[in-house]
Amino acid sequence: MKMAAPTASKAASLGCNNKPAFPELDFRSGARVEELNRLIQEFTKHDQREYDDQRALEIHTAKDFIFSMLGMVQKLDQKLPVANEYLLLSGGVREGVVDLDLDELNVYARGTDYDMDFTLLVPALKLHDRNQPVTLDMRHSALCHSWLSLRLFDEGTISKWKDCCTIVDHINGATNYFFSPTKVADWFYDSISIVLSEIQKKPQRGMPKVEKVEKNGTIISIILGVGSSRMLYDIVPVVSFKGWPAVAQSWLMENHFWDGKITEEEVISGFYLVPACSYKGKKDNEWRLSFARSEVQLKKCISSSLMQAYQACKAIIIKLLSRPKAISPYHLRSMMLWACDRLPANYLAQEDYAAHFLLGLIDDLQHCLVNKMCPNYFIPQCNMLEHLSEETVMLHARKLSSVRSDPAEHLRTAIEHVKAANRLTLELQRRGSTTSIPSPQSDGGDPNQPDDRLAKKLQQLVTENPGKSISVFINPDDVTRPHFRIDDKFF
Repeated sequence: MKMAAPTASKAASLGCNNKPAFPELDFRSGARVEELNRLIQEFTKHDQREYDDQRALEIHTAKDFIFSMLGMVQKLDQKLPVANEYLLLSGGVREGVVDLDLDELNVYARGTDYDMDFTLLVPALKLHDRNQPVTLDMRHSALCHSWLSLRLFDEGTISKWKDCCTIVDHINGATNYFFSPTKVADWFYDSISIVLSEIQKKPQRGMPKVEKVEKNGTIISIILGVGSSRMLYDIVPVVSFKGWPAVAQSWLMENHFWDGKITEEEVISGFYLVPACSYKGKKDNEWRLSFARSEVQLKKCISSSLMQAYQACKAIIIKLLSRPKAISPYHLRSMMLWACDRLPANYLAQEDYAAHFLLGLIDDLQHCLVNKMCPNYFIPQCNMLEHLSEETVMLHARKLSSVRSDPAEHLRTAIEHVKAANRLTLELQRRGSTTSIPSPQSDGGDPNQPDDRLAKKLQQLVTENPGKSISVFINPDDVTRPHFRIDDKFF
């Protein structure tokens, strides 16, 4: 006797098609994806702290102090452009916000040395009057690098800057001045030191306390104590260009993840030369192309879950791969941009896929190391790992293999590090350590007082004026007399 096969509904009722409800696992490590997602969320919560009104005012005060200082640097010898355009980036150079070498930088730790960090690109020269692609002199340099002849500029500019140049005499008797990144950095550090010395001779109440000024290679690092916060500013002298370099022109012909989300004009509005040279380049002459302005725009198109995975991955590798210096967080940022081009946008937009993205970034980084290949996102023919030795890349690849085998444990370590940094910050704020040592800026009084009064005043205004636009205007020459605006009313 033949028996009829059960219908689909009957089979389901009999449990024939039921699948075990296994949790989703990572094949390589056996880690539960749900647990990795939870750990990434916890890391994000501690890494991205909410700023209260007082902290926001302290950030504003520090920024105004730095900008005011740079205005005084310009007045010293008129070298810097009078009308200048700075690019302020959240995160210090050590966080990979700009493609600079980290070898010559002193080690600063969040919590121990600072609470917040920023990078400020300050144009020493601007070339903003060209509409066609910019052609740079790359005959003496590796890809992504260039020398800069002052012949592109007028006689007045050459006269002002020739003491910061290397000089090359040609057979025909002509003299060519090449803008020197090392000499520019030396001049910049000396000028900032002079200005800060003058500022401290005439202290004003409520002014930030300059806790540290150091020259790290071609970068000037300043740590300011403002109220209860310490802020690190990495100030980088750059050359600013409008338009797009000819060497990166072919990149514009390709399809990219940001197509249709932002305009090409926003992406290619300008680029920089930053003071860094290639592995075999001449330090005194060679600059590196930087697309930091474009990266600010591209970041708007990256999903929050991918950014969370990137930040968590960066926190893991920044310590693990710190010695010998070979991998920078900027390499990881480049890999993330390549992943955005490679993978479908709707996949990258999944809110609960942060764990997959973290594992993928680790895999990508390990792949790049094993193959000693990490193309620059904007100039793909430039391999940013080309100069590394086989021993170095394999050492780091093995370290990454240990992360990939137990990502949950490394995430927990990253969480403990960021929690410890936050505890240090809170402890120092409670003790008032950023202002516990009397400074010339404090006039011997309580240096916290002006900032406290300002924060309390702002809090009172917010409470009393729900739903209204409130702005604070602070004169950097006298931060004790703020002006408030509620909607259109000043007082």
